[in-house]
Amino acid sequence: MKPEPIDLETFLSADGKVGFRLWTDRLLTWLCIGLSLLTLIPLFSILFLVVKNGLPMIGLSTFTQLPPAAGTTGGGFGNAIVGTAFMVGVALVLAVPIGILSAIYIQEYAPVSRLSDAVRFVAKLLTGIPSIISGVFAFAIIVMTTKTFSAFAGGVALAVLILPTILLTAEQALMGVPKAYREASFGLGATPFQTIWRIVLPEAFPAMMSGVMLAVARAAGETAPVLFTALFSNYWMKSPMEPTASLSVLIYNFSTLPDAYLIQMAWAASLILVCIVTLTNISAQFLFSKKQQGH
Repeated sequence: MKPEPIDLETFLSADGKVGFRLWTDRLLTWLCIGLSLLTLIPLFSILFLVVKNGLPMIGLSTFTQLPPAAGTTGGGFGNAIVGTAFMVGVALVLAVPIGILSAIYIQEYAPVSRLSDAVRFVAKLLTGIPSIISGVFAFAIIVMTTKTFSAFAGGVALAVLILPTILLTAEQALMGVPKAYREASFGLGATPFQTIWRIVLPEAFPAMMSGVMLAVARAAGETAPVLFTALFSNYWMKSPMEPTASLSVLIYNFSTLPDAYLIQMAWAASLILVCIVTLTNISAQFLFSKKQQGH
């Protein structure tokens, strides 16, 4: 069969359109790259300021001593580091089981129901509320009941704050597990519980932990909920039912004082907080990605 002749004007016109589309694609690609780099400028400028102002203050005493009084030098904020770790730990103990179990129910047992729709709606609604609302809630429930500010109340406030994030990310992780895995498990005679415990959860675990680490990063840097519930203390924590220091509140308090040394301490606390969050996320990504590859 003889091929039809190609019209020269049509070929040149089509070639011109292809060339225009290629140049447009390249232009938009470089534009996206440029805008992405532009958004990194504020981030790196903040990191530069934190490292520049906070690094000279970092030493062994930073982690082992108490905050200095106004007008004096030396000291550290070891109590704030301990308090932050304790409150974040309480928040995780409360929020992670509730969030993951709720995600399992609404995704695996009742994906289409009024209860599941209500849980999803409330979780998405809670992700958008100001963080101070969770502090007010914990203040009304815990602080008013116990008649004292406490680290436990701060942990409850942070748990309320991170619970929606953990629930929604866990649900997305479960949705990412292929249905073929479940069907194969059911085909071998496994029960729904066995399928979830042995097949679905191990597969979704790395993605779930990524969501948990995001929640940790948010909880560690929150100020308003902790200020409403744990308040602050210049001493080491002796009981979870007493006012407790935290890095975020220490930064807030010291940065507003007319004392150059305490402002430098606030920069150092900011650097420690950034390092804690960054190392936690990097470690989690490394460990869970290795586990997923091994699985």
